[in-house]
Amino acid sequence: MERIEVNPKKLGGKPVIRGTRIPVALIVRLVAEGLTPEEILREYPELTLEDVRAALRYAAELAGAEVTVALE
Repeated sequence: MERIEVNPKKLGGKPVIRGTRIPVALIVRLVAEGLTPEEILREYPELTLEDVRAALRYAAELAGAEVTVALE
């Protein structure tokens, strides 16, 4: 996850692509809305294909780590 940065001084600590202020959530949202990685790269030329992939991997890791506990 070297391409992802979490810094409390940048965007309130939201995960961003390192060296940018582009949030991981934005990239994931754009993919969910149907944009291809190539379209995202045209809109955000400072990104690389590896940045887009890293954002998706980061989101997958968070979703995979989520645990639900039943309270009785």
